[in-house]
Amino acid sequence: MSTINHVLVTGGAGYIGSHTVVELIEAGNKVTVVDNLSRSEYKIIEGIETITGTKIDFHKMDCLDAEALHKLFSQNKFSSVIHFAAFKSVNESVAKPLSYYKNNVGSLIVLLDVMKTHDVKDLIFSSSCTVYGQPDQIPVDESAPFKKAESPYGSTKQVCEQILEEVATEGFRVVSLRYFNPIGAHPSALIGELPIGVPNNLVPYVTQTAAEVRKALTIFGNDYNTSDGSCVRDFIHVSDVAGAHVKAIDYVNKQSKSFYEAFNLGTGIGVSVLELVKKFMAVTGIRLNYSIGPRRPGDVEKVYANPEKIHKAFGWQTKYDLGQSLLHAWEWEKKLRDI
Repeated sequence: MSTINHVLVTGGAGYIGSHTVVELIEAGNKVTVVDNLSRSEYKIIEGIETITGTKIDFHKMDCLDAEALHKLFSQNKFSSVIHFAAFKSVNESVAKPLSYYKNNVGSLIVLLDVMKTHDVKDLIFSSSCTVYGQPDQIPVDESAPFKKAESPYGSTKQVCEQILEEVATEGFRVVSLRYFNPIGAHPSALIGELPIGVPNNLVPYVTQTAAEVRKALTIFGNDYNTSDGSCVRDFIHVSDVAGAHVKAIDYVNKQSKSFYEAFNLGTGIGVSVLELVKKFMAVTGIRLNYSIGPRRPGDVEKVYANPEKIHKAFGWQTKYDLGQSLLHAWEWEKKLRDI
């Protein structure tokens, strides 16, 4: 029988983090969660506990707090870390670049320093397809060069990946997962995306419009060089994203030497914003009030993944299609609103 992994998950009360904690526990791992709850709520932890039937070892803590992290590491023998804790809004990062650099880059540096002190060398990093900027070729694979990022958020992920590639020489074993556009919610509707204030991501805005929390949905731009003029993205179910992290830990465990490797985490299917809106209306039967607005700063025209590398290396495949992802997001929204 293999040794049980003890995984520290930073940002584990967040959207992708919480779903990953569920997948880790269901795969038999021991999990400790750190989150400062600045972008989430404790009820997400309670949702994880209900789904898994497991009491979560949760610590309200900021990853910029080196002293608190050192104490936590000294009290536990972690086998690996999955680092989600970061600000993630493209839109907000354009308005608050300094905040994004301090939080996203700063927290990674603090975490790596603490990990090195306590001889924990295995890290799964939460990266993003924004590292590619507007790629020259679609679908984009991992060999694509980093273009100038379209937002400070994307730039922080580029910087973090560069740091990780360089610290691998100090004995770290690192996998960066470049997410495309995670959507949906756990099929139980007990956890899901919990935007604070006005959502920056498309699907929560769609579901809030359907729930009449928002008056109307604005589609930013209809004059892009795409099939219908709206931006094209690669939308992937959050539970599929979460499952890839469990596979990533298995992958790291099989490596004998220090290394750095990046993987695209997407479906390989490009879907336009308008197509997604129409799909939501088709699967839910709800008519959405939407209109076309001007382009939004920081948005890339089109990007979707070539996920061949992760399929081969991890033996990972997606389970959910776009319709299921949108239905799960809607079930979560209804539960939040008691609809």
